[in-house]
Amino acid sequence: MQNIAFFDFDGTITTTDTFTPFIHLTVIPKTLNKGKILLAPYIIGYKLDIVSGSVIRSKIFKFGFKGRLEQELIHIGSQYCINFIPKVIRGNAMERIEWHKAQGDRIVIVSASIDLYLKPWCEKHKLELLCSEVESINGVLTGKYQNKDCSGMVKKERILKNYDLSSYKEIYVYGDTIEDNDMLSLGTIKFYRWKQLE
Repeated sequence: MQNIAFFDFDGTITTTDTFTPFIHLTVIPKTLNKGKILLAPYIIGYKLDIVSGSVIRSKIFKFGFKGRLEQELIHIGSQYCINFIPKVIRGNAMERIEWHKAQGDRIVIVSASIDLYLKPWCEKHKLELLCSEVESINGVLTGKYQNKDCSGMVKKERILKNYDLSSYKEIYVYGDTIEDNDMLSLGTIKFYRWKQLE
C-alpha cells in the first residue's frame, strides 16, 4: 500500500515567503506605492493579526494583477521559478522529497502561493500541486482566483476533494504555520517546522 506526502511550500520547503518577492518583481513601482497606501489598513491589520493572510494575499493579488496579460505573467513566473526559487529552497526539504520519491510515495505541494511559478517548479521536480490558481478571461487576469485562496481549511478541503486518503498506508504532512493546522490534522505522520509531532 502506497504512502502519500503533503508539503506546504513557503517556509517549509523554502526559507522565506515567495509570494511577496514575486509581487515586487511583477508589479510596477508606481502601482506598488499606490497599493501600499490604499491597502495600508489591511496590511496593518495583518501585522496585528486582525486580518488573515488569505484576505491580504487576495487584496494584493487583485490590486497588482487585475488586467494583466496571462501569458506575460506565465513567462515571468517561469523565469522566477528558474532564477529566484532555487535560492530559497531548504536543502533538508529537497532531501526529504527525494526520500519520499525513493519510497515510491505520492508527493503533493499544497500552497497558498500561486500557480504562475509553483506549477513550473512542481513540473520540474515531478511533484503534484494544489495551490491558489489565477483566473483569466480571454487571456487577461481578472484579479481573482479560480478557487479560494489555498490556505487554512481550504488546504484540507482540497486534499479531501482530490485524494482518497483511505487508499494510503501513511499520510505524511509537513507545515510551518497555523495556516497548515487543518492540513496537519489529516496526517498519520506529521512535521511542524521540521519537528515530528506526537
